[in-house]
Amino acid sequence: MRRTALASALTVALGAGLIGGISTTAHAVEQPADSPFELVAYTVPATTIAPFASAEAATEATEPTIDEVEDAATALAQAEDALAAADAAADAVADADLDVAGATSVDTSELEAHVTGLTAYVENPDLLVTDVTDETLQVTAAVVADTADLRTRLKDAQAKKVAEEAAAKKAAEEAAARKAAEAAAAASSSARSSSSSSSTSSSNSLSAGSAASSGDNSVAGAKATAKAMLSSYGWGSDQFSCLEKLWKRESGWNYKAYNSSSGAYGIPQALPGSKMASAGSNWKTSAATQIKWGLGYISSRYSTPCGAWSHSQSSGWY
Repeated sequence: MRRTALASALTVALGAGLIGGISTTAHAVEQPADSPFELVAYTVPATTIAPFASAEAATEATEPTIDEVEDAATALAQAEDALAAADAAADAVADADLDVAGATSVDTSELEAHVTGLTAYVENPDLLVTDVTDETLQVTAAVVADTADLRTRLKDAQAKKVAEEAAAKKAAEEAAARKAAEAAAAASSSARSSSSSSSTSSSNSLSAGSAASSGDNSVAGAKATAKAMLSSYGWGSDQFSCLEKLWKRESGWNYKAYNSSSGAYGIPQALPGSKMASAGSNWKTSAATQIKWGLGYISSRYSTPCGAWSHSQSSGWY
């Protein structure tokens, strides 16, 4: 629509030259207040056109060609697209809420001024606009480059965050594994020295040891083993209901449970399953060994089974 109007205006201007001659004429456009361009009035020396001579040569000296006006309109469209892309990139950085290196937005003030000035020329094409168009294209290219750089720096910040989160998770899992191994060793030592413990401690240790050594890997046997081990970690029987729900969701209390997508294994769904070797070399075939590791992991990371269950409910994992 804009190009049709410009072509019509140009046709009217050209037609005015068909009168027998052309006098010296100055053309000017009102300068926009914030235009970056210097207003120039083009003056054409007095010329006489023969009655049968074409007026095209004379009008081409004072009016922009349709191609020039169309080039200016194209440059204006590209500049407006560049402004929109720069704003979108800045919004993406703000929404990401990350520590992005360098500036978090693109300076578009110069391009905005060029858009304002070029718009005035395109809407009233009485002057040649080749230089104006070229300048706008140059500033547009600079804004496009700055926008691409901002997008790259945003991607770098996102990748850095992912790497930091992965490292933190790995460190937490390793710490939990160490504590689980220590807890398992302490529980084993307590079971071996149960004869020298108080009657209450001896009873609890024997119950845990009996369940762990029974070799009963059934769901009921695994639950009995876990319930007997609670006291070894200083937990009351009230914690068992949370533990039962937690591992029912994770594995259904199946010591052979395997998640093919993540590689998690066993009743507590250790990731990877080989972590449970810290609690015993028979971690693949012993529900008791898996439970020892799992309780140690819960103790080190969530303090209690109910703490782990609460986290699992809110996030879907523990």
